[in-house]
Amino acid sequence: MAVALDRIRVGSAPDSWGVWFPDDPQQVPWRRFLDEVAEAGYSWIELGPYGYLPTDPARLTEEVERRGLRVSAGTIFCGLHRGPSEWDATWEQVSRVAALTRDMDAKHLVVIPSFWRDDKTAEILEPPELTTEQWGHLTRGMERLGREVKETYGLDIVVHPHADTHIDTEEHVERFLDSTDSGLVSLCLDTGHYAYCGGDSVKLIETYGERIGYLHLKQVDPEILADVVRNEIPFGPAVQRGVMCEPPAGVPELGPVLTAAQKLGVDLFAIVEQDMYPCEPDKPLPIAVRTRAFLRSCGA
Repeated sequence: MAVALDRIRVGSAPDSWGVWFPDDPQQVPWRRFLDEVAEAGYSWIELGPYGYLPTDPARLTEEVERRGLRVSAGTIFCGLHRGPSEWDATWEQVSRVAALTRDMDAKHLVVIPSFWRDDKTAEILEPPELTTEQWGHLTRGMERLGREVKETYGLDIVVHPHADTHIDTEEHVERFLDSTDSGLVSLCLDTGHYAYCGGDSVKLIETYGERIGYLHLKQVDPEILADVVRNEIPFGPAVQRGVMCEPPAGVPELGPVLTAAQKLGVDLFAIVEQDMYPCEPDKPLPIAVRTRAFLRSCGA
């Protein structure tokens, strides 16, 4: 019998409906996303790209509440490894997203490092490895971000290791965690991205449990991933090949991940994100229904 995962709050996100951009004709309209995520049995959502969902807090509150939904987090991208010159542009973005996140009574801001390789064109934008100086900029910048987001908006930042960014592999994630203040910076562990980059989610939870502030549930198809790695395929085209797959068909096994998270003894969001950009509009809902049923079978 599955362990009762009573500290895990399961949700989903626009990403699982093929939404990567605020406005894109290939994406499901936002009303349909809200209708279908509620129909699939989820009660928590993320905001997704700023501007996809309504940005007026009163209107968005009305839209989510009448569907029985609540918001768990907002998301931003930033390139703080480039140094203090990045701060003003980062804060301008943060201030918009964090204000809406706070006004929706959410408590988390998911922070994704900027890509070193363009996810559409595959153009190499920056070297994949940071210099020592850049690591210093990144860690100090994230600590400052954590401090100021908490002081200004009352939110906790959770930094999201992500494919084709500088915080990706086990080595990079551990270096980042070892170099940052646990009181200022926590991690959003995305099980799919971590597996994509060769990491072991259960091991990370068991080793750095006090740093895990949030979860994204995702799986990768190991056969497609092997081809992606062998041919150095960028993340965007890899997603189009189906590298992020429907649970429980891929890795890592989510049951052990959720059990390890439950053992931390803290309340954690576990937000389903199956990258599917672009996808047919009728594809996400059946997958979401099956995924929610699967997670219930795990005890969530």
